[in-house]
Amino acid sequence: MRKVLGLFMLLGLLYGCSGAGYLPYAPHALDPASLQSLVTEASTRNGVSPALVNAVVMAESAGNPSAISVAGAQGLMQLMPGTSASCGVSNPFDPQQNVDCGTRYLRGLLERYNENVELAVAAYNAGPGAVDQYHGVPPYAETRAYVSRVLTAYRNY
Repeated sequence: MRKVLGLFMLLGLLYGCSGAGYLPYAPHALDPASLQSLVTEASTRNGVSPALVNAVVMAESAGNPSAISVAGAQGLMQLMPGTSASCGVSNPFDPQQNVDCGTRYLRGLLERYNENVELAVAAYNAGPGAVDQYHGVPPYAETRAYVSRVLTAYRNY
């Protein structure tokens, strides 16, 4: 029984915020070298740690550039249509455009929250309005699990 509970807890930690249950390196994921190249370029260009971008990509889509969430988020970094539009993204499923926009958005959140990675990641998931309203990580179970999952992956990259 403990093993079964442990397995469910592990799967719960790996469960992506998109509602689709992504696991690391999903069957439709980009190959790791291509993904790493995109992340490195966008991270350098936008001044965000590649480890943080990798952690967000894995939590959001497990590297699947065609991922779509039930909320309508799209691509590797699960961009909402409004976020894509604000970056001038013409195709949110284009890995380069998606990672660049997601990384720019993450940079903006880091600046907004004085480089506090926990708050920036919470805002990436729940929106900055929710983080501002609660003066910290919102009390949403999904967001708290997401923050924990991303920060754990970030520390391990």
